[in-house]
Amino acid sequence: MRLKGKTAIVTGATGGIGMATARKFAAEGAAVVVADLEAARVDEAASSLADSGARAIGVRVDVTDRASVEAMAAAALAAFGRIDCLVNNAGITQDARLVKMSEEQFDRVIDVNLKGVFLCTQAVADAMIRQGSGVILNASSVVGLYGNFGQTNYAATKAGVIAFTKTWARELGPKGVRAIAVCPGFVRTPILASIPPAVMQKTIDKVPLGRLGEPEEIAAVYAFLASDEAAYINGAVIEVSGGIML
Repeated sequence: MRLKGKTAIVTGATGGIGMATARKFAAEGAAVVVADLEAARVDEAASSLADSGARAIGVRVDVTDRASVEAMAAAALAAFGRIDCLVNNAGITQDARLVKMSEEQFDRVIDVNLKGVFLCTQAVADAMIRQGSGVILNASSVVGLYGNFGQTNYAATKAGVIAFTKTWARELGPKGVRAIAVCPGFVRTPILASIPPAVMQKTIDKVPLGRLGEPEEIAAVYAFLASDEAAYINGAVIEVSGGIML
């Protein structure tokens, strides 16, 4: 159990990669703070983990609101006494071509995907610095590396998250706190449901492994990076995409 004795906060934890990550961390021995926007789903996910024998609490959080984010960090400390890992997984898409994208679409994605990562990390940084250890895992995307049609807002946030990661690795590394960005490719989650089958097949055809990724495969990478086995990995940008851009 590589995360035994550690506490992790996972945002966007009630579905897809977030839920898979919360389950993986719990299976590896971590105490898990399940954080997401919808209270009912948060309670259900936390109860599911607790029923499996994990130490888990659920916290409703709006990652765009400083008070809400600070309450999340305070709840983690009150329940478990420390914060060893933050997985900044919460994110949204509101796609449109540049000439059609509204200011509201742009602002909303920036607020959740970029400002939210900033606020969540700022909320836990002091606790990690006091401990002299911690890991910040930021969910970027291959879109942040290579861009994508119709995703001006999303691509900008995921590229920004990489810049955050490299900056925080420099600032917090001397304090014992590591920062790493993970760039998933196309992963089998509900967010892909809106993509027409023919378009999805074209995407799959570009992947040398010939398939979509699974949420559990991304979660396994997060678990390794959060563990002491990855103690010398800092500031890295790790693509987990099946080789889609080769």
